[in-house]
Amino acid sequence: MVKTVFKNILQISIILIFNSFLAQQTSEKLPKNVVNDTISKKDTIVVKKESLEDILQTKADNIRRDFPKKMIYLNKKAQVKYQDMQIDADYISIDEQKSLMYARGKQDSLGKIIEPVITTQAGKKYETDEFQYNTKTKQAIAFNARTEESEGVIIAKKTKKYNDSVFAMKNALYTTDEYFIKKKDTAADYHMLASNIKLIKTKEKSQIITGPIQLYIERVPTPLIMPFAILPFSDKRSAGILIPSFGERQDVGFFLNGIGYYQPIGEHFDLKVLADIYTKGSWNLRPEMNYLKKYRYSGNFSADVGTMVRGIKGLDDYNKNSTYRIAWRHTQDTKANPFLTFSASVDIVSTKFYNNTLNNNYILNQNVLNTQQNSTVTITKRFLKLPITITGTTSYSQNFATGQADLRLPQMNVAINQFYLFKSKTGVRQGLLENITVNTGINLTNFVRTEEGELFKKEMWDKMETGLKNNIALSTNTTLAKYFTFTLGANVDNALTTKTVNKFYDPIANKDITETNKGITGYSTFSTTASIQTTLYGMMKFKKGAVVEALRHMMTPSIGFTYSPDFGGSGFGYYKNYYNATGALTPYSIFEGGIVGSPSSGLVGALGFNIGNNIEMKVKSKSDSTGVKKIKIFESLNLSGSYNFAANDHPWSIFTINGQSSFFNNKLNVNTSLSLDPYKIIYLPGQDTGGIRTEEFGHFSVQGFNVQLSYPLSSEIFGAKTDYAKKYKSKGEIRNENYYFDDDNYARFDQAWTLNVNANYAYTKTSGNRIPTRMASVGLDGSLKLTPFWNINGSTHYDMVTKELAYTRIGFSRDQRSFTINFNWVPFGQYKVYDFFIGIKANILSDALKYKDRSFTQPNSPF
Repeated sequence: MVKTVFKNILQISIILIFNSFLAQQTSEKLPKNVVNDTISKKDTIVVKKESLEDILQTKADNIRRDFPKKMIYLNKKAQVKYQDMQIDADYISIDEQKSLMYARGKQDSLGKIIEPVITTQAGKKYETDEFQYNTKTKQAIAFNARTEESEGVIIAKKTKKYNDSVFAMKNALYTTDEYFIKKKDTAADYHMLASNIKLIKTKEKSQIITGPIQLYIERVPTPLIMPFAILPFSDKRSAGILIPSFGERQDVGFFLNGIGYYQPIGEHFDLKVLADIYTKGSWNLRPEMNYLKKYRYSGNFSADVGTMVRGIKGLDDYNKNSTYRIAWRHTQDTKANPFLTFSASVDIVSTKFYNNTLNNNYILNQNVLNTQQNSTVTITKRFLKLPITITGTTSYSQNFATGQADLRLPQMNVAINQFYLFKSKTGVRQGLLENITVNTGINLTNFVRTEEGELFKKEMWDKMETGLKNNIALSTNTTLAKYFTFTLGANVDNALTTKTVNKFYDPIANKDITETNKGITGYSTFSTTASIQTTLYGMMKFKKGAVVEALRHMMTPSIGFTYSPDFGGSGFGYYKNYYNATGALTPYSIFEGGIVGSPSSGLVGALGFNIGNNIEMKVKSKSDSTGVKKIKIFESLNLSGSYNFAANDHPWSIFTINGQSSFFNNKLNVNTSLSLDPYKIIYLPGQDTGGIRTEEFGHFSVQGFNVQLSYPLSSEIFGAKTDYAKKYKSKGEIRNENYYFDDDNYARFDQAWTLNVNANYAYTKTSGNRIPTRMASVGLDGSLKLTPFWNINGSTHYDMVTKELAYTRIGFSRDQRSFTINFNWVPFGQYKVYDFFIGIKANILSDALKYKDRSFTQPNSPF
């Protein structure tokens, strides 16, 4: 027995001496930063070449070896380093025979892991409850592994590492909640749960590929389940699913709005395909392509194509309409070519598109209130050595009320830069001759007013007319008696057109006929003006001690004389007469309703006047450092009118008054206009129309009045911002926001709010109508921050004439740290709808799970 024990001790001693000698020889060949550990605490082991490819370094508070089983056991603060991997755990075992390492986290008395295993490899840190690694195959299995990737973290019940690039996970959740990642919170505010996840890591990019995946919010499962998901971890654009909003509309039912897919195409293009789906059968498809070339141009194409279904098939209220919208935006970078620029803003829709919109965004942003849509494509050419600018434009204007559209295809304008007619003799221009300037240009237009169904058909081309206009404007000015500015001007207009009209009475049809004649016809007109202007200042000072110290008035009066011949005379041939259906002799212009307009008729020898006013006052103010504050009573108040000496009747024109001012530190803006007819208008008893304008001067009846007010209110206006740092001593953090707490431990924060108030009143009365038209409305648009995470916003308009609420929208938004919740509601009106949306804020998911648009056209784009 003793011999056996002694023999075993001798064998162990020889092995230890040999092992120590071998380790010492190996350490001499290692780099200087590799340090050999002592037997009791630390150790460095060299295994056969076929088992390990590098040095295996270990340390722990307690190390035990089992030589017969070829096992090493590390307890308490155990650490293993092998190649680029480091494992820190409470317990580690090494099976040299099977080339396996097993690590376990620290356990409490009940066997629950309270401190994880920390595995670091290639700069990445992984946390697991248990970890097993094969040094030969480099495969690993981990339980309850926590893996941080880019902005998010993955926690899987079981993870298998096939190699350094591929990881397979079972029952895994993924979240980008910053607080959960930093372990400031034990539960993520949201996560996505999948039964199977594959993590693929390469030098270029990393991505997660999942099977069926479900979204959880505050650990509550949502109905948002996808059959698969691809989550790329890259700063570059990448493909992904577009998450929709959902809600209900009274006319078309429940919906998913904006579900689709995003796909980048090369470095300069990307494509989104969205769909709106409704339970009552309506659908809408919305493709959109964005493009960008840095320092050159950017733009996008988009379309809406769908079918609106309302009512129940077979009943009277059932109807089905097709809608479309085609849009193109193009912007050229100003640095690309200063001499040749191109831009486009095209938006063509079906006549009833907004009345049958299937994209709820048009309801929430009030596009459904549009009555007109305009499209323009413009190209401009400038020259380095020529004073000429050539602009070519194609425009398309739709009027949804009339169903008509105006098309200009194309329109070209050649403008010659302003130049002086005479050179200056001294280098400083003086007198009327040296100050004569000339402005001229040529405008060519092809114009047609057509119906939607006639666009680009024979009916449209038959209506097309071409017009050419040239304007020559000469003007000069000089100073008289130091205080007066004298101005002279002349205008010459030349026009050519391809269509004129001929009017006559048809006794057989018993109606007036307007006949269109084709052929090139033109006219020329001219007019001259002379005006004089000055500026007057007045100051009224008040007694000392008064609140109002002074009143300042600046007046800018001007008078001018305009002369223009009577181009309605028979000698010019621009106007003709015919006897209408009532037998009255009726004059008309052969250019009436044409593209180049009609020349003026009647001799004009009018003296016009304009009086501009600016009124301010100085008041005492304790808040101002100077002790005085200026208040603008009227920033501008203008009165204008004219008297035509050549007129046979009603020589006075309509008088107009326009005013603009602002009050309360320029917060309240007021714009007003008033038009007065100086002649008395009488109406026959019992009639509301057919007023007669008499020659009786001095009555000054109101023909039009308009006033617009706007006032932006906010919480800052009604009180200074509270300095919570000085007022409250206690400070803390709740859900990513800093709070100050009062003595009763209530959180204190700013409840910022804004409220924009708009009011409009309009009064219109023409000489032919006794009953005026009135329009009055009040609009509110504002937001309120209930808490640092809750925000309410909305807008409404009240029609004070009909006493009804017009378009009204209410919106709520909730900040949930790593995602937002938005709710918008239109409670009444033609488009009653509510829309609910959840969006993840993390950039890493804004492509893969895109809750908002993100493409290279945004400022943060790397392209």
